[in-house]
Amino acid sequence: MKAIVFTHYGPPDGLELKEVPKPTPKDDELLISVHASSINSWDWEFLNGIPFINRLMFGLLKPKPGKQILGADIAGTVEAVGRHVTRFQPGDEVFGDLWDNWGGFAEYACAHETALEPKPANSTFEEAAAVPQAGVLALQGLRKTGQMQPGQKVLINGAGGGVGTFAIQLAKLSGAEVTGVDASHKLNVVRSVGADHVIDYTREDFTKTGERYDLIIDCQGFRSMFDYKRALRPEGTYAMVGGSMLRVPQLFLLNFWASLTRESRKFRLVAEGPNKGLADLKELIEAGKLVPIVDRTYQLSEVPEALRYFGEGRHTGKIVIAMEHNNKT
Repeated sequence: MKAIVFTHYGPPDGLELKEVPKPTPKDDELLISVHASSINSWDWEFLNGIPFINRLMFGLLKPKPGKQILGADIAGTVEAVGRHVTRFQPGDEVFGDLWDNWGGFAEYACAHETALEPKPANSTFEEAAAVPQAGVLALQGLRKTGQMQPGQKVLINGAGGGVGTFAIQLAKLSGAEVTGVDASHKLNVVRSVGADHVIDYTREDFTKTGERYDLIIDCQGFRSMFDYKRALRPEGTYAMVGGSMLRVPQLFLLNFWASLTRESRKFRLVAEGPNKGLADLKELIEAGKLVPIVDRTYQLSEVPEALRYFGEGRHTGKIVIAMEHNNKT
């Protein structure tokens, strides 16, 4: 099979399209004929070996064997099943986040059956591949971590990205008043998926406007937590979905301080685990209430170009990879 392989950390130019052996599923795994996959921030971080802690998973000096094919979000058709698999059979159309298996930037990949759900009947494979990681993080950030309630004021920082475009739609479905923050060229899409208000962060700092929010979903996470504190209501919650892991110690420091004082604002990291809630997202998509936003679609051989585009941060919604050996959607 064909796969995009990375053998050293660095820019996308080092990626190679190679012929590699088709994987064999274990007893509790399925072999998936991948029709489409999508790019997430973890692909970019692991490719570049940043932050350094990621190398504990992929290899200190270079990616170790078995971890040389990136890509977690996939949609495809079940090719074969292990003897302990009970939920799926060959021919089933599925989607999900491979998580620790990775290997989605390839024509075939293995997955645990717990990592998959039936593909939404009304979605193409490309649309379905855009959902798992971003959609689940948005759902968990709003419902589980953020404990969002109808009528609350919710701000989504990085609203034009993959997580952000899902979060806007999910927040509106729950009856929230939504403000989306992003660059000016993304704001039309932010409005189109339901944001009540938009802020161009290059022109206005939402933490200094005097406006206060019940919940902040932060898909960027690159600025001080103390800035976000200014924009929270006294009982508000900040939920970090993406961004620099260097901000995590700050998050724990604020929570520790809150435990020693009467501070009622909460600072949380969204870390509920992959695919939890994916079945709920499938139902919303099939009901026409949730729409994946796909910016561009690249072929497998174009993954280096796709990752360069991702690294520039100009994309709106998700960047999808379609497999040349599977043209049907």
